[in-house]
Amino acid sequence: MNLLVISRHDDLVERLRMAFEGAGHRILHVGDPLEALAKDAWSEAHVLLVDAGGDPMDGYRLCRLLRGETRILFRNLPIFVVVDHPPTEQDQEALREVGGDGFIPSRHTIQQLLNHLGPVITGAATRGEAERVPVLALGLHPGLALKARDLLHHFLMEVHTPPARNAAEAQRVLKAPVLLLGLTGGVSGALARLEHLRDQGCLPYTILVGQVKGEATQRKFLLAGVSDWVPVPLSAPRLLHACRRAIEWVHVRRIQGEYESAIHDLRERRSMLEIEAAALRNEVLTDPLTELLNRRAFDQNLEHAVRQWERHRRGFVLLLGDVDHFKLINDRFGHPVGDEVLRQLAVRIRSALRRSDLAFRIGGEEFAVLLTETSLKAGAEVAEKLRRRIDEDPIALATGQTLFPTMSFGVGGPGSQNPADLLAVVDKALYQAKRLGRNRVAVAEGGGRPPRTLSAGS
Repeated sequence: MNLLVISRHDDLVERLRMAFEGAGHRILHVGDPLEALAKDAWSEAHVLLVDAGGDPMDGYRLCRLLRGETRILFRNLPIFVVVDHPPTEQDQEALREVGGDGFIPSRHTIQQLLNHLGPVITGAATRGEAERVPVLALGLHPGLALKARDLLHHFLMEVHTPPARNAAEAQRVLKAPVLLLGLTGGVSGALARLEHLRDQGCLPYTILVGQVKGEATQRKFLLAGVSDWVPVPLSAPRLLHACRRAIEWVHVRRIQGEYESAIHDLRERRSMLEIEAAALRNEVLTDPLTELLNRRAFDQNLEHAVRQWERHRRGFVLLLGDVDHFKLINDRFGHPVGDEVLRQLAVRIRSALRRSDLAFRIGGEEFAVLLTETSLKAGAEVAEKLRRRIDEDPIALATGQTLFPTMSFGVGGPGSQNPADLLAVVDKALYQAKRLGRNRVAVAEGGGRPPRTLSAGS
């Protein structure tokens, strides 16, 4: 007897080998259900053990797939689910729903495995021999139906011939994978039977039994759902081959459906991971107080901008801004008010920029802006626009008080500097704006010249 073990518990597989291989049984080991599906590994198995957990297919899902099979071997294969813990009521219910035969604890000793699986292995070869694959027959002449029944009976297939009016109801009960469709009542009658089953959502793989003349009529049957046909008089090998091919086709469709479902699950999981990664990336690169980008994001984007300038001469301008006398605001009104001031200033800065520009909070009361595809002159004008907007738009507090914060800005563009050198040059311009009285803009001219100061606020 062959035991197929679909498990990642290598120690359990080793104990199974020690327990049963000495008695002439064979242990077949596969890592996961999808690998088993790809190899059709259970074609020689008499007993199946599968891990309860699995990704993307677990043992319960595999059991449901096999129990829905039309082939007797798969429907009646003893299936045990391997668990790492004592089965709960929820586990028991899940096993009943999929038609499993029981649980095998992964820590079972050799003696426990012998006691648990020994009787199953002894009786596995004869399990379910009386069960047959149902075959639905409609529109067959009584003599033809009887001959088909006799031919297929020896190959564990049972032909059912319900009245045409009850065909859909019978198919829902039988779940037959094959329909033998005769031409009693003519072509129109056969097409009507196909249409009725298709409308009821229960049309199986259909084999037309009889002779159909003319390509136009054959095309009608193919479009209506006929997949194969067998001429009369019936040939036993040809009919058996057509029925077996139908059953294999149903099996392939089920396997394909499982793969597509697994792929869909993986795509959904990938989408969720991408969303989580984007959220995590946003959290890592965003300042939680102002919701502007943070210092880490600033360093990354500044280096990228410098590299683009070096390779493609894509111009950009760096602005550094600092809130004037911010320590006095904290000391006089408290840090919660200081935080609110920073939030309000961030809103003013962000709303004054283009969508392509980036705003950052890089320190306590320090801000930075990267203006893409911008000249130094245009960048200085943007800095002055920001300074004026902040100067002319006081902040009203919930307490009824009004604050009049101002900001000083340093402005600079790329030259031959690396990011650290550029940052030092623009920071020097900001220091110059502070030194000359604050609430003003200073522009780093380059070439060793001192920063140029624009008009200042009052």
